[in-house]
Amino acid sequence: QEQLVESGGGLVQAGGSLRLSCAASQRAFSNYAMSWFRQAPGKEREFVAAISWSGGSTWYGDSVKGRFTISRDNARKTVYLQMNSLKPEDTAAYYCAADPYGGGDPDTWQYDYWGQGTQVTVSS
Repeated sequence: QEQLVESGGGLVQAGGSLRLSCAASQRAFSNYAMSWFRQAPGKEREFVAAISWSGGSTWYGDSVKGRFTISRDNARKTVYLQMNSLKPEDTAAYYCAADPYGGGDPDTWQYDYWGQGTQVTVSS
């Protein structure tokens, strides 16, 4: 089955930037709809961003619009999350997730595969 591995997290000051990566193991990655979620201690999981299988459509949570950018490189079987103008409230564990059959709006997607998470900590 598919395995997703996140990387790129770390400690940054407010206003800084990080780029997260999520690498997939299967060639069928090119057909997957992909999303990023995050979860802070004591908080519910929050939707961050999503991208269609082709990369032609993207969606963002309201809290990150204008600051984060999701992209993908199907040849490298990798999805990215570029995070700029980071705020302390962005501190969380970030997870990538895949819907092998995703189409239309991400509100309808069901995620069969999840990564292990990468920690992002933003200091003030």
